[in-house]
Parts: sequence; structure tokens; C-alpha cells
Amino acid sequence: MIDHEFAKVNRWLLPEGVDEILPPQAFALERLRRELLDRYHSWGYDLVMPPAIEYLEALLTGAAHDLDLQTFKLTDQLSGRMMGVRADITPQVARIDAHQLRRDCPVRLCYLGTVLQARPEGPAGSRNPLQIGAELYGHAGIESDAEIIALMLETLQIAGITQPHLDLGHVGIFRGLACQAGLNPDAETRLWDALQRKAGTEIESILSELDVANPVRGMLTALPELSGDLEVLERANAGLFAAPDSVHQALRELRSIANALQRWLPGVPLHFDLGELRGYQYHTGVVFAAFAASHSHEVARGGRYNHIGRVFGRSRPATGFSADLKTLFTLGNAAGDELTGGCGIAAPWSDDAALRAQVCTLRQAGERVIWLLPGHEAELQEMGCDRRLVNIDGYWQVQPA
Repeated sequence: MIDHEFAKVNRWLLPEGVDEILPPQAFALERLRRELLDRYHSWGYDLVMPPAIEYLEALLTGAAHDLDLQTFKLTDQLSGRMMGVRADITPQVARIDAHQLRRDCPVRLCYLGTVLQARPEGPAGSRNPLQIGAELYGHAGIESDAEIIALMLETLQIAGITQPHLDLGHVGIFRGLACQAGLNPDAETRLWDALQRKAGTEIESILSELDVANPVRGMLTALPELSGDLEVLERANAGLFAAPDSVHQALRELRSIANALQRWLPGVPLHFDLGELRGYQYHTGVVFAAFAASHSHEVARGGRYNHIGRVFGRSRPATGFSADLKTLFTLGNAAGDELTGGCGIAAPWSDDAALRAQVCTLRQAGERVIWLLPGHEAELQEMGCDRRLVNIDGYWQVQPA
């Protein structure tokens, strides 16, 4: 009964982790959205708008298990089939490339929309992020990885996030060593989890329990320490000398991407973490994330995920990135000074044709003009007006409020 009464009194409360954007931030966020989508268009990325809900088997096909846990599920009353509210737009875009477009050339797609997640991804995180991202399909070379990373960093720059920190890794390194060690899927998952936490003692314990022999045991133990600037790749080449060819191919790819980024973005510092395995069950090659100095979690992330379209009938190489636009907006302070206070022009309610013509002219010039409805003539500041239209000698002129 107490819970029922509490719900009645507090009907305005939102669920934990679910947020909304109010004025003037909402318009500033919308303006950032437009600017980013315009920039993506200038790079050749076409906008797609997948539905917020799909049949569950299509939404989760080929996705990692953690995405299944993040997805809200419900029954379709029309068909009786299970449906899911999207927790990530990337699989939907892969479906569009593989099944709807079916082009042979490289395809560049971008998107922006709300996703809903069962749990926030970090402390004080949102469960309804506004996910923005770009995907490049049909090219397997490092050139497309470099392009996507460059576009991700340009996204941060437009949002106002300066001097981002770029972290690079490659899931092929651990995957190759796990194969060399002969780990079964369960053991591989346990070791992956320990590596993610850089739990050195636990890594040693798991390898001892599995009776993994040297030299692969030593190479797996060394992965958490292979972190730093470009010289880490040199240390890795030496320390992982006994690794299979797939591991050395992954190191060569990281070196090539680093060389490309140094030419494209010479001012961006590069950091390598060869024990970083974000999206391990999902990605197939290079993985990357961007960090901001004022934020403890990644602000954008991505990587290569080849063959994701196989379940939809076409196996295509793919790479992409995504971010929460609300996080970028908050960190970049993108609201703009003109939206922090009054920025409108108040017009008195009147049938005067000259006044109405002046209002139309000002709006076409980009001004915000608000009619003062009868009885509310004194509420200029509350409505966000710092100026007003005044009739001076028969001409309507803008004056300070």
C-alpha cells in the first residue's frame, strides 16, 4: 500500500538510469546532432534509421552474449513472437548492409537513435543513450580502420572534446595465443575475464590449473604488461617471438594503422594495450577507444567485426565506431553561450501587418521571435527574451528588453 501511494504521489519520477534532456540543452544537443550528421555526409556516409524494436532472433543474431543481457524483451501481440528493444544499433546496420542494400562496393553508413539498455554501462551511466556511429562495410584493409578512427576523432573535436586519448588493441593477439595454448571455450573465457581485469595472480593461477606450458604460458602472462606508446609494439615482437603467424600479423596491422594515423592525425597521442580485449566475442581485429581527460570511461569505441553479415546472407568485412551523443555533449560543453540565457525577441500580440512582416523577416534571418500573448506581456525574461520589438516613429525596431 505504501508503494502504491508513493507511486501516485511521485508519478513524475523516471526509472533509475533513464534520463531526459530539457531546454535549452535539448536544442543545443539537436544542433550538435545536425552538425555531426552533416559532417558524416561530407565523408560519404549515408544515414539509416533502423526501427527501435525487432524480432529477437534478428536483433541478437551474431551478437555477443552481453548484448542479450542488455536487451529488454517482450511478446509481439500480433504474431506471438519474441521481440527486443534495441540495446545497440550496430547489428541492425549490419543487417541493412547485408540484406537490404546488397552492394558490392564499400558501403559507408551512419546512424543516430536512442537505445535502451537493461543496465547502465558505468556508474551514473544512462540506460537510454543516444547512440551515434558510423560503419564501413566491404573493405578488409587497414585503410578503412584508419578512416573510421579518424572520423571518430573528428566527431570528438566537433563535440568540443579536445586532446582525446586514443587506445588501440587487437583481439587477434589473445585469440592466436589461446589457440596455441589449446584452450577450450570455457577456459578461454575465464582467462579473458582475468586479462580484462589485469589480475596477474589470477592469470597465473588459471594457467597453472590448465597446465599450459611455456613458451605460450609466458606470453599470455606478459600480455597485461604490454601497454604503452609505440615502443610497445617492438617489445611485443620480441616478447611474443614464439607466437603463431596470426599474432605477428595482428602486430603488423597495429603498426600499419599507427603509421597511417600519425600521417592523418599527427597531434593525437597513441596508446597501445595488447591485453585490452573489449568486445572480444564480437570483434575480429583491431579494437580502439577514445578517452577524455575529465571522464573515467571511454567516450567512443569501435573496432573491426568482419563476417557479421554472414547470418543475414552476406559475409562482409566491416569496421565502425559508436558513442553516446549525450555524453559527448556534456563533456564537450557544446551548449553554446547564446543558449545559456535569453536569446529571443519578444513581439507584442497585434494584427499590425507591418509587425507581422517584420517578425517573418527576423525569423527568416535566423532570429527567434516569440509572440507575447495577452496577459503575459511582462514575462519576457522567463520566456527567454533579451530583446523586444518596439514601434518607433511607425517602424518596428528591435530594442533591448
